[in-house]
Amino acid sequence: MRGGAGGTALPWHLQQQHPHPAAMVEAFCATWKLVDSHNFDEYMKALGVGFATRQVGNVTKPTVIISSEGDKVVIRTQSTFKNTEISFKLGEEFDETTPDDRNCKSVVTLDGDKLVHVQKWDGKETNFVREIKDGKMVMTLTFGDVVAVRHYEKA
Repeated sequence: MRGGAGGTALPWHLQQQHPHPAAMVEAFCATWKLVDSHNFDEYMKALGVGFATRQVGNVTKPTVIISSEGDKVVIRTQSTFKNTEISFKLGEEFDETTPDDRNCKSVVTLDGDKLVHVQKWDGKETNFVREIKDGKMVMTLTFGDVVAVRHYEKA
């Protein structure tokens, strides 16, 4: 027997309990410094980033500051190349201008203990999956069949 609109077939005590999304985001809330990067040049090339910007992107070691402010998550990226800031509610689309000046429609969601960031522009799509492994943040960037991985440690 199914429940009404938005209802569930399981009694309340059998439904899986998920921690509040804000609690899950807390694991990411810190200041992170890039320490290692694999295949990032190929990823930028696939996105269509120009040579000069790629050269800077390859040597820049950004600091990423993730915080939660009320029901919003704020991700600040600071580097000698460019500073960016995005503020969003989980699961709600927002406008984002990337460091390489792409204007995207973006959405960030929680998938278990992973923070999944999807950017869409000009019929294209890329995603970043951030997860905490052994106290470090691992960011996997995917565009088509090109995958880059960046490792961050707490600053």
